[in-house]
Amino acid sequence: MHARLPTLSAAPRAPRRARPASALAARPDRKHAILLAAEKLFAQHGYHAVSLRQIADEAAVPLALVGYYYGPKNELFHAIFAHWNHTIEERLAGLAAVHNDPANARTLPRIIEAFIGPVLALRASAEGEYYALLVARELYHASPEADRVLRAFFDPLAHAFIDAIHIALPHATRTQAAWGYQFALGALLHHMSDVRIERLSKGKASTADPAATPLLVNFIVGGLRAALPKPKKTTTTTTTTQRRRP
Repeated sequence: MHARLPTLSAAPRAPRRARPASALAARPDRKHAILLAAEKLFAQHGYHAVSLRQIADEAAVPLALVGYYYGPKNELFHAIFAHWNHTIEERLAGLAAVHNDPANARTLPRIIEAFIGPVLALRASAEGEYYALLVARELYHASPEADRVLRAFFDPLAHAFIDAIHIALPHATRTQAAWGYQFALGALLHHMSDVRIERLSKGKASTADPAATPLLVNFIVGGLRAALPKPKKTTTTTTTTQRRRP
C-alpha cells in the first residue's frame, strides 16, 4: 500500500476590502458622464429638484464617485459652467474681431451676431442642447448657486458687450446700453427655452431652425436702435420781420 500524501489545506482568503472611490474612478469617462447627467437633470427639472443620487443613477456610476470628482452639489453645478466656458470665450473672440466703428451701419449687427451666434449653434447641437436649456432656465432664479455662476462667468461677458454697444451707439449713456443688453438677453433666453414656435407656426418652424438667427439679430438690432435713437438735429431758423414804419 502506498502511503497517502497529506493534503494541503487552502490558505484562508483575506477579507475583501471595499474599494475606495479612487479605485472606482479608473474610467475617466465616468467623470464626464456625471457632468452630462447633472447638466441634463438640472436643465429638465431645476437645480433644487435634483439630488446627487439621481445624478449618480442617471450617469450609471456609484454615488461615491459624484462626491469624489465634484464634491457637493453646488460645486458640480459650478463645474458644468466651467466645462462650457469655451463658449463664452468664443463669443468674446467674435466680439474682439468686430471693428467697432459707430459710423458703419453693420457694426451693431456684427456685435449682436457675436453675442447670439455661438449660443444658437450650441442650442442646435446634440452635445450642447441641455447646457443651453440649463442657462436659459437656471440663471435667472435668485439662488446663491446661480448668482455665483453669473458673477464668475457671465458678468465679464456682459460688461464686454455693454461696452461694445455703448461704443457703437455713442449718443446713448452706458446705463442705457446696459438696459439694451438686458432686453437683448431676454429675447435670446426666451428663444433658447421656448418650444411653442412649432405650434404657433403650425408645424412650419422648429426651435433649432437656423433661419431664426438672422431674424433674431435684426429684431435685437432694431430694438436697440429704436430704444436708443440718435438725437434729432435741431435747426434754428431765425426770421427777421422788418416792420414798415408808418
